[in-house]
Amino acid sequence: MTTTRPIDTGDFAAWQPLWQAYLAFYEASLAEEIYRTTFARLTDPEVSDYAGFIAESDSGEAIGLVHYITHRHGWRIENVVYLQDLYVSEAARGTGAGRALIEAVYDAADAAGTPTVYWLTQEFNSTARKLYDYIADLTPFIKYQRRPKP
Repeated sequence: MTTTRPIDTGDFAAWQPLWQAYLAFYEASLAEEIYRTTFARLTDPEVSDYAGFIAESDSGEAIGLVHYITHRHGWRIENVVYLQDLYVSEAARGTGAGRALIEAVYDAADAAGTPTVYWLTQEFNSTARKLYDYIADLTPFIKYQRRPKP
């Protein structure tokens, strides 16, 4: 059975390889300073708009992570939650860990009075999209991003 809990200051050694594997899936890598800064933000009690959860197996092994950002929205009175990063180790896929992490974010959002949770994924992420199609509604939005300045 998978359990989820908030990411804690002592989780860096378990969190970093999961996040590195997530980034590798998207063919990305980051400088060590970004890892340290991101983790510090996730575990800083003074940071209220950025948080995350770790998923653990029965043996206590970290098998997944999720990060989420709470922000204002021009079409709502209440804030909304952007589920930014979600990853489950290959060995733990299909165990319910991904769903447990999403539901942990849903529960945190509900507790904060921010029931709208949304996220992006790449079109080719077919394995994860099977779960997403089950647990959420697909929207018709297309993402655009600013081009780097020449």
